[in-house]
Amino acid sequence: MPPMTATPLEFRLRLWIMVALYGLGFTAPWDAVMHLDGSGPNAHVWGLLAVLLSKSGAMGIAAAFNLVLAVGIACALAGASLRTWGVAYLGSDAMRDANLRGSSVVADGPYRYLRNPLYLGDFLNALALMLLMPASGAVFTIVLVVWLHMRLVLAEESFLTAKLGGEYVAYCAQVPRFLPSLRPRVAASQTRPRWPQAVMAEIFMWGVAASFAVLGWRYNAHLLIQSILVSFGLFLVARAFQM
Repeated sequence: MPPMTATPLEFRLRLWIMVALYGLGFTAPWDAVMHLDGSGPNAHVWGLLAVLLSKSGAMGIAAAFNLVLAVGIACALAGASLRTWGVAYLGSDAMRDANLRGSSVVADGPYRYLRNPLYLGDFLNALALMLLMPASGAVFTIVLVVWLHMRLVLAEESFLTAKLGGEYVAYCAQVPRFLPSLRPRVAASQTRPRWPQAVMAEIFMWGVAASFAVLGWRYNAHLLIQSILVSFGLFLVARAFQM
């Protein structure tokens, strides 16, 4: 395997590694020693970006907060939609599997436009969540999330190439890895989507999107974080019932 490829242990523990990265991003424990971030109720990326926009003279502070919030809502909704679309065709059981697997190329739904819709959905969700983090935590999280995702993608590609051979190589040659094509690059394989399972599997992503869309207009980052934590708890409950 290439040196940047994730190990089987990383793949098995990918969910909890992500949880740890987000936990460190939100708490930024290094700030107590390094003093990289400010203090106060708006010492998060959302507030920092809003202040920068207002200081540019392009808009007032209220409009700047609303603009950044709107971008966060858009990212959260796009991430949830893309992941749900992908899981509907891939299967929610694949998301819980501790081991790499694949018996055939999935070439339906979003997989006709890009090879890794789930990882792109994760990245969009991360962009929304980082708005609620201190600046140093946001940088830490987004860099390591991208690094981990790249390692996982390389592991999956290496495994699928070895198992499926030319069929998968041909698919990779036609369909982009991360940036979606504007048109389908392969013919549909007639896989039937399983929407209820997909929505249940992505309840956390939808919880994040709903938190931003419904509670964001109260401009209370702590309230949003609490709602997101509740969404994660619901995700764990749903995951336990699906196993």
